[in-house]
Amino acid sequence: MVLRRYGGPEALVVEEVPDPVAGPGQVLVDVSVAGITFVETQVRANRGPRQAELPAILGNGVAGTVAATGEGVDPALTGTPVVSTLGGHGGYAELAVASADDLIPIPDGLSPEFAVALLADGRTAVGLARAAAPQPGEWVLVEAAGGGVGSLLVQLATAAGARVVGAASSAAKRDLAAGLGAELTVDYTDPGWTELVRDATGGLDLVFDGVGGEVGAAAQGLLKDGGRLSVYGMAGGPMTTPEPRVTAVAWPQADLRELARQALTLAAAGRLRPTVGAVYPLESAAEAHAAIEARAVTGKSLLTIRPL
Repeated sequence: MVLRRYGGPEALVVEEVPDPVAGPGQVLVDVSVAGITFVETQVRANRGPRQAELPAILGNGVAGTVAATGEGVDPALTGTPVVSTLGGHGGYAELAVASADDLIPIPDGLSPEFAVALLADGRTAVGLARAAAPQPGEWVLVEAAGGGVGSLLVQLATAAGARVVGAASSAAKRDLAAGLGAELTVDYTDPGWTELVRDATGGLDLVFDGVGGEVGAAAQGLLKDGGRLSVYGMAGGPMTTPEPRVTAVAWPQADLRELARQALTLAAAGRLRPTVGAVYPLESAAEAHAAIEARAVTGKSLLTIRPL
């Protein structure tokens, strides 16, 4: 799926292009599943945190098997089921080139769909939870609690013993958050949602803010003095600026691949479950982008290319 111009979902078009070749230190991955992120919809529309060099093949996370190895890479890797980041591009395709250093073998018992769903979102959620360190009995608000990262944060905070408030815009997403352990769910499109949270909690100890804009600002206002604000996204407006009275949580000093490995290990052990909301064939990437932008998907959206 090639992006030759910025625009709406229809800007993603099917094309036959030459097969990529693994260079030194790289491998060629026969892609089974590719992940889609909200950031990629922003990049496609040229309103995201980074720009794509056009023409571009979007997609950062894939699962598949190693089809070939480049110079300096052990040929024994060929045929290994792996999940990998791609440096931000190349995933919406049948074949993709990855750095050998970025490969993570898929643990036994974990599907390629779950592996991809956890690659970016899992490392993000594990890193955020590690840095913010929710504690037993604390009230923790998770925005976009029915999304890829949000649904994982609900699980991680609940497992830590925190009391979770899941904020989401649809009944289906709120039901998902409740099923994953949220003690209270609220609709952040309802003007009275902050009063509901304040009445139930008396004030929050921690906010995971992946929305920004008015929602992030309102959530910050619910924090107790000294409460912790973990800002990691801006899906609904400008990034939230922490107030002096709250504690801004910094990203942990940790290797991204190590965080992803931890997420995959937790999932293989049944302690973390990604929510796969929609699965599309590769040629329907435009439809997938449109659904994500319309907030019509609960959990993670994936593109399937071929069986692993």
